[in-house]
Amino acid sequence: MEKISYVIPVFDEEDNIVKLFEEITAVSKIVGKEYEIIFVDDCSRDNSLNVIKDLASKMDAVKYVAFENNTGQSAAMYAGFQYASGDVVITMDADLQNDPADIPEMLKFYGEYDMVIGWRYNRKDTLAKKIASRFGNKIRNSIIKDNVHDTGCSLKIMRSSMLKKIKIYKGLHRFLPAMMQMEGAMVKEVKVNHRPRIHGVSKYTNMKRAKEALYDLISVRWMQKRYLKIEVRETNVAR
Repeated sequence: MEKISYVIPVFDEEDNIVKLFEEITAVSKIVGKEYEIIFVDDCSRDNSLNVIKDLASKMDAVKYVAFENNTGQSAAMYAGFQYASGDVVITMDADLQNDPADIPEMLKFYGEYDMVIGWRYNRKDTLAKKIASRFGNKIRNSIIKDNVHDTGCSLKIMRSSMLKKIKIYKGLHRFLPAMMQMEGAMVKEVKVNHRPRIHGVSKYTNMKRAKEALYDLISVRWMQKRYLKIEVRETNVAR
């Protein structure tokens, strides 16, 4: 691990950005590696982009990508992955529900594993959201068998070289563990803190999430079945 790229999708999170930046900065000093923080603004309607630009003007490690139109979380993550210069990518939400303080413990497993993901064991969400998530995870596991308890947790540590091989379509950020596994990644789950949202509102409803997830689940299963795993016995072509 030489350099960490934090990729943070942002949509209407002006009250959370500065605190998240401060928390990531504090954790990065503990980790002791070169890093960058890439905020991807998904055409926010509030002052989020100006807050990010102000941080970027004060600290070279802060980068930003601003979309022309609202395109969704998958697009924001995918863009962040393409702009990331680190050999390790760490993703998290901008709403402060993910806790950057969990990162040092998660990084202990990186190396042995290519992807280390958070498991929100004690979620601070509404009962309806927790029930819907638990049901959705069971359905997903039964179909694509990624053996992950909480694929919806945005706190993920990933090997960049594998991640950048993946083409992400709308909604498929929820299936990153399965898609990384198709690239040969070893995946580890770690129980992490989950904090209640203080500022802003959730951008998803249970019904919207369920409809999109079912459609995406079919797509990922199709990709698993049709995935080409090529093993070259020998070649004289230099790479």
